[in-house]
Amino acid sequence: MLDKEFLSAVAITLTFVGFYPYLLGIVQGRVKPHVFSWVIWGSTTGVVFLAQVQAGGGAGAWPIGVSSAITLLIVLLAYVKRADLTITGSDWFFLIAAISSLPLWYATSDPMWAVVVLTVVDLFGFGPTVRKVYAAPHSESLPFFGVFAARNSVVVMALETYSVATVLFPAAMAATCILLVLLIFYRRRVLSATSR
Repeated sequence: MLDKEFLSAVAITLTFVGFYPYLLGIVQGRVKPHVFSWVIWGSTTGVVFLAQVQAGGGAGAWPIGVSSAITLLIVLLAYVKRADLTITGSDWFFLIAAISSLPLWYATSDPMWAVVVLTVVDLFGFGPTVRKVYAAPHSESLPFFGVFAARNSVVVMALETYSVATVLFPAAMAATCILLVLLIFYRRRVLSATSR
């Protein structure tokens, strides 16, 4: 059986491999992330990390914490580079949903409820990307989502305690990234077949 800390190190390495081209694109001005979306993702991922630590996730929670820190770095870079700063009603909805998990977690003293709410919020966050990929499958990075599918799968294997609070978020993110990769492949094929 593989060592949990080794698996966590692999997942952290995959986190850096996945984020490096994205960060570089922001610095070079090729990528213009939506600041508010990344604020939501950074904060939800940070709370999930804290909930996983409280639930005994151990070394398997570390990659989620690293991912949260990098996501918040993207927020800073996006703001400094003046990326997309428009904020819509749905952005506010997701932020409020993310924040609402904190009192739920505090009131129940159960990290599971925070993770459930935050996982749902993050899954809803994929909605605009799915619509965009369906219409323009070349507008998204296939390697980025492939790496994060692998990374989240390794995170699940690295967890020291298995429970809804520790497994739900990385498992749901891995499955969603796999589905997005499949959608990108499918739509690229369909579009290339119709353009012949």
